[in-house]
Amino acid sequence: MPSKSSARLAALTVAAVCSTVSTVVLTAPAHADSVRIHDIQGTTRVSPFAGRQVTDVTGVVTGVRTYGSSKGFWFQDPDADDDPATSEGVFVFTGSAPKVAVGDAVTVSGTVSEYVPGGTSSGNQSLTEIGRATVTVVSSGNALPAETVLDARSVPDAYTPAGDPAANGSVNGLTLEPGKYALDRYESLEGMTVRVSDARVVTATDPYTELWVTVKPHENANRRGGTVYGSYTSQNTGRLQIQSLGATAAFPTANVGDRLAGATAGPLDYNQYGGYTLVANRIGTLDEGGLERETTRRQGRGELAVATYNVENLDPGDATFADHAAAIVHNLRSPDIVSLEEIQDNNGAKDDGTVAADQTLGKLTDAIVAAGGPRYEWRGIDPVNDQDGGEPGGNIRQVFLFNPERVSFTDRAGGDATTAVGVTRHHGKAALTASPGRIDPAAAAWEHSRKPLAGEFVFRGRTVFVIANHFASKGGDQGLTAQYQPPARSSEDQRHLQAASVNAFVKDVLKTQKNADVIALGDINDFEFSGTARLLEDGGALWSAIKSLPKSERYTYDYQGNSQVLDQILVSPSIRRHGLAYDSVHINAEFADQISDHDPQVLRFRP
Repeated sequence: MPSKSSARLAALTVAAVCSTVSTVVLTAPAHADSVRIHDIQGTTRVSPFAGRQVTDVTGVVTGVRTYGSSKGFWFQDPDADDDPATSEGVFVFTGSAPKVAVGDAVTVSGTVSEYVPGGTSSGNQSLTEIGRATVTVVSSGNALPAETVLDARSVPDAYTPAGDPAANGSVNGLTLEPGKYALDRYESLEGMTVRVSDARVVTATDPYTELWVTVKPHENANRRGGTVYGSYTSQNTGRLQIQSLGATAAFPTANVGDRLAGATAGPLDYNQYGGYTLVANRIGTLDEGGLERETTRRQGRGELAVATYNVENLDPGDATFADHAAAIVHNLRSPDIVSLEEIQDNNGAKDDGTVAADQTLGKLTDAIVAAGGPRYEWRGIDPVNDQDGGEPGGNIRQVFLFNPERVSFTDRAGGDATTAVGVTRHHGKAALTASPGRIDPAAAAWEHSRKPLAGEFVFRGRTVFVIANHFASKGGDQGLTAQYQPPARSSEDQRHLQAASVNAFVKDVLKTQKNADVIALGDINDFEFSGTARLLEDGGALWSAIKSLPKSERYTYDYQGNSQVLDQILVSPSIRRHGLAYDSVHINAEFADQISDHDPQVLRFRP
C-alpha cells in the first residue's frame, strides 16, 4: 500500500543519530548465542549494536511489507526478557519483496543500523533495523507472539522526558521509562505486534491511505469525536497513526468520530510523517459515527458577518468551484465579507509569469450565484511573480469577497504589490492611504510569504478595517515525536515577525482612532495559545475571538490526531465591547472527502 509515510526518503545512518554519518563500519559479528532481538533493541532509542554485524538472530515473522521502497519484514522473539524497556521485535530491510511469510520461524544475519526517516536534519528519532540480511526459514506456520495491548491504562499520560542538555536536547541516549512516558512506551514496543480495540478515529483517512485513532477515548475529546490540542506542554498521548499491510482498496474511508470496531493489530513502526505507526495486518470493521457538516446561522439585519476561508490552491482548472460555492452559500450562509486564502492565478501552477487571478475569482463568484448566493464583488492585489511562496507558479494570495447589497468597499488608489499601505486621518477618523493595500510588503517578515491585504469597508455607516492574512507555514518544524524534546519550532521565527508587523499596523490605526473597528483574520498557521497569537494581541490591540468558544470547540484543522487552531479572526477592543458571536464551521478538516484541509471561521457583530 504505497504511502508517503512509508517512503524511505533518507539514507541509513548509524551510531550517533545526531550526526550526518551515513556509512556503516563493520566490526566482528555478534553470535546468536549472545544476541537476541531485545539485545539489539537495547534500553535506549539507539541500538548498542548499531553498525555491527549480528548472526543467526531468531524470531517469528509477524508482518511483511511488499510495497514502497521500504520493503522488508518484522520478526519477533516469542521468548521475551523481563525488561519492559527492551523491544522484542525489529524490522529487517530487504529492499525487494521479502521471501518470507507471517508465521515463519527465521534466523537473520546482517548489519544493525539506525535509519532516520527524513534524514538527520529532520530531527526525527531513528528506527532500529537489520539490513544487508541473510534470512533462513527454519519452519512455517508457527504461532505468533502475543499482541501487546495499547489502551488508556498501558500508555502513560506524560508524553516524553526532557531531552539531555548534554546531547543538544536529544532523548536518544536516555534509558527508556515505558511506565512513565508515552513516547518511551511506544519506543519500547518498536517492531513488536501491538493491538488497539474499538479505537475512535481522530483524523480522517487521507489521500495516502492512513488515518489516526486514539487509544484514550476521554483524552481532550470534543463533541464531534476529535482530540483537541490545547497546549505545548500537555500533549495528547493516545494518538496513534494507522496504516495497513493489506490492499489499498480495503483500507477504511473513515471520518473523525468513526470507530474501528474490534481489533486492529500489526507491527509498530516509526516513520517520517507522524512517528509511531501501527502497520496493520488486521484492521477493525468501520463503524460510522454519522458525522455531518455544520451550518452556521444567518447574520441578523444589523449584524456584520465576516469570514475567513482557505480554499487550498484554487485555480480555474479545479473541479471544486461548485463545492466551495455551496459551502459559502449554505454552510456559511453568505457572509458579508469573506477573506479567501490560497487563491491562485489564472493558470495555477504553470509558472509562466501569469499573476492575475480574475478568471479564478470570476469562476468562483459565478458559482456562488449559481448556488443561490449573492453576486459578490472582490478586491485584491496581484503579487510579484513567484515572490509569495506556496505552490511554485501558483502565486497564491488573499482576496476579499464582499456582498455589495450589504456592505460597501472604500476604494483608494495607490495599492500595489510593492507599495506599503499606511494610516492617515480623514474627517477626524482613521483611513487607509490605499484600499486595498499591502502591509509593509518589502519587509523581511514577508519574504517568500503572503503579504497582508488591508481593506476599508463600510457597513450601515460604520467603517470597518479588515486585514486578510496568510502567515508562513509550519514547514521545517520538528515533529512532536522528534528525538529533540521539546522539538524545535523554527518556522515560528518568521511568523513572529509577521505578527509583530500586523500588530504594529493595527496599533497605528488605533492610535489614529481609538475606537476603530479592526479585524485581522486568515490562515495564521499557528495556535491560539502560541507566541504568534500573543504577538498579534500585544498591547490589547487585538484579541483572538476563537477564545470566546469553549476549549473543546477551538479547532479549525486536524493534523496527526490533533484537532487544532490554525485559522483565526482577531478583533480590536471596540468590536469585543460590542459583543460578538464566533463559529468554527466544521465542513472539511474532519472528513475524508474534503475540498480544503481548513474549516472556515465566521464572526458576527454589530458595529
